[in-house]
Amino acid sequence: MAQPFCGNVRVPYGEESETVAEVLVLYYSRTGATAELARQVCRGVEAVTGAKARLRTVPVVSAASEAPAQPVPASGPPYATLDDLREVQGLVMGSPTRFGNMAAPLKYFLDGTAALWLSGVLAGKPAGVFTSTQTLHGGQETTLMSMMLPLLHHGMLLVGLPYTERALNETTSGGTPYGASHVGGPNGTTALSEAEKTLAQALGRRVATIAVQLART
Repeated sequence: MAQPFCGNVRVPYGEESETVAEVLVLYYSRTGATAELARQVCRGVEAVTGAKARLRTVPVVSAASEAPAQPVPASGPPYATLDDLREVQGLVMGSPTRFGNMAAPLKYFLDGTAALWLSGVLAGKPAGVFTSTQTLHGGQETTLMSMMLPLLHHGMLLVGLPYTERALNETTSGGTPYGASHVGGPNGTTALSEAEKTLAQALGRRVATIAVQLART
């Protein structure tokens, strides 16, 4: 059986079972760190039998124009649409920090989801968040919480990382109970640590596990 793809990562999942839940892994990334976290989240999602990851990004926005420079990205996953949110059974969303807040492109995308809020289509679906910063105290937790707020308004079920995850107690870089995270260093070039990878995968597994359970009820 052909193996599914999540971005540039090939990950097998329960070959003998049908996919019953799909989780949207939605992110914005400038230096590649948040994109790498997203791929690790995908690994966690697709480690759950009956779950599949759908990787999507959002375009850059500017004050000069609301339209993306290109209708599709030059490389990497496609741009997200409202249909992606409608069709999936879970969401894991990531952004680099911008002064302790999510980046404008992701916020702009979320600001356009009013129709989904009116219909209540996201209510009851599990969701998690992740982020990356250059410094250890660069606003990771406030950025994660800024992404949680619109998800709460949509009625989504927020999923974090409990301290039963061993890596959360052992990490010396990223990783919070609010969601997965990464510390990129002053130049943003530091690779993800093993603890950061483990926690990003754990977040994906946790959201996917709940999505599968809810889809089967």
